[in-house]
Amino acid sequence: MTSKALNTKVALVAGATRGAGRQIAVQLGAAGATVYVTGRSSRTAGPSEVNRPETIEETAELVTAAGGTGIPVRVDHLDPDQVRDLVARIDAEQGRLDVLVNDIWGADALTAWHKPVWEHPLDDGLRILRLGVDTHLITSHFALRLLIRHPGGLVVEVGDGTTEYNAANYRLSAYYDLVKTAVNRLAFAQGRELAPHGCTAVAVTPGWMRSEAMLEHYGVTEENWRDATAKEPHFVVAESPAFVGRAVAALAADPDRARWNGRSTSSGELAQVYGFTDLDGSRPDAWRYVVEVQDADRPADATGYR
Repeated sequence: MTSKALNTKVALVAGATRGAGRQIAVQLGAAGATVYVTGRSSRTAGPSEVNRPETIEETAELVTAAGGTGIPVRVDHLDPDQVRDLVARIDAEQGRLDVLVNDIWGADALTAWHKPVWEHPLDDGLRILRLGVDTHLITSHFALRLLIRHPGGLVVEVGDGTTEYNAANYRLSAYYDLVKTAVNRLAFAQGRELAPHGCTAVAVTPGWMRSEAMLEHYGVTEENWRDATAKEPHFVVAESPAFVGRAVAALAADPDRARWNGRSTSSGELAQVYGFTDLDGSRPDAWRYVVEVQDADRPADATGYR
């Protein structure tokens, strides 16, 4: 993929403040795209309930520095009026939308991991469903009307775990399990609805991702992230957020992207197909590792998996 592969394309990355969403936006920009980046944390309005320092303005600046055009828009994707106004603005300014990435989440702090549904705080659980599912549906409801104007449009639903993995494994909380199953199913359903318009929907999951929050959790930086394996040996297979960003950019640049329609895939699988690498030149295949090493209770060893 050349640096100008997407130079005529317009993308919306919903939930681009940090983590996967930020680097998906940046890598689309590196391929030349104009990228609208949205989220609730901004320099002017302050942080969202997630209460982290990253902002949508920072993300937009990184997109532009990478070679694209980054446009930050503060949006609460639970508010239909705000999403409607966002799409109307994209239409007025660009007249098209080629890529929609639904990466909205922001509910980690609400999730009571390893708690059964009867012990999980109900209000928090229902808020998780709102943040993780309703936001995606509201955004698609308005944005897809613009995307289907031109054949070739792409929708990416970003989740955690492939459909195959999530179908066979409990994802640590009933609410989290529901959200991550629903996101993959939403890609399948949208794929059926978009196909008559010549458009494609795909569910993409990163592996064990070295997000800002994850690095902070382990007390490491991107430069010394391997030190975290002293606390969590299986972190040896971790990938940078840029890896899933490059996965989405590769999909967007593929003229035959319709072959993925309705499917669930991972950054690791897409790297094998498209040939891109993580920032360090490796190709982590985290979900194969999780099944064959981590879940199989084998000693942590990423040999053959990156």
